[in-house]
Amino acid sequence: MKKLLVIILVMALTACATSPTGRKQLILIGDQQMNQMGVTTFQQMKTSQKVSNNRNKQDYVQCVSFAIINALPQNWREQNWEVVVFEDDSANAFALPGGKIGVHTGLLNVAETPSQLAAVLGHEVAHVLSRHGSERVSIQLAAQAGMQVADIMSRQKVEGSRERQMLMVGLGLGAQVGVMLPFSREHEKEADRLGLYLMASAGFDPTHSINLWQNMDKASQGKRPPEFLSTHPEPKNRIAKLTKFMGKALEYEQQAQSQGLNPQCSL
Repeated sequence: MKKLLVIILVMALTACATSPTGRKQLILIGDQQMNQMGVTTFQQMKTSQKVSNNRNKQDYVQCVSFAIINALPQNWREQNWEVVVFEDDSANAFALPGGKIGVHTGLLNVAETPSQLAAVLGHEVAHVLSRHGSERVSIQLAAQAGMQVADIMSRQKVEGSRERQMLMVGLGLGAQVGVMLPFSREHEKEADRLGLYLMASAGFDPTHSINLWQNMDKASQGKRPPEFLSTHPEPKNRIAKLTKFMGKALEYEQQAQSQGLNPQCSL
């Protein structure tokens, strides 16, 4: 037991990282492993789910996505990003390590403007930039004192169902590809803040993030909430937090527009 405690302590002390907002993180799994898992999972999604053949929708989502990508720090911007629209009525979107973004066609019925769509995509990309997937996997490893699992992951052997499920949870996905799982409240708050700044830095109007969550709230009245909403905090609470950061976001938008960044994306 003492040996186990020592191992956990050493793991925690040697794997301390800092998120973009300055929060301390426990990261035990490398970016290469998470990126490989993201790429593999996205490839599975493209074969198991229907990819939209609507060229206008694909172009529109890619326009918004790459406007945000171009506003990322250089090391993230230079990844081989891939953006795909899936034919699915659920109002959902996600971003995976390895530079993968997926959007369900149903989201386009709720996100009514390019800036509203940018609010969702900025949020999802912020999860990746903040390494929330790696952090969730690391917390599980530390809680289980999973040295054996960590060794398996370090060699990228993720065929085992237990190891695969752990990585899928880290990516925000269920054991079955395409099932979205909620991040922690702390992760959601962090992604909201960073995502708001990302969309504004790309030249989108950050005030539309408020409109987006109002639309989400309306879409959930009297019927099953949109899938994206079911994995995120209550809209009214989220709007209050976004409002808190709006002043700085508007400054980022002004800076972006002064640099000529004014995305012209239309559906």
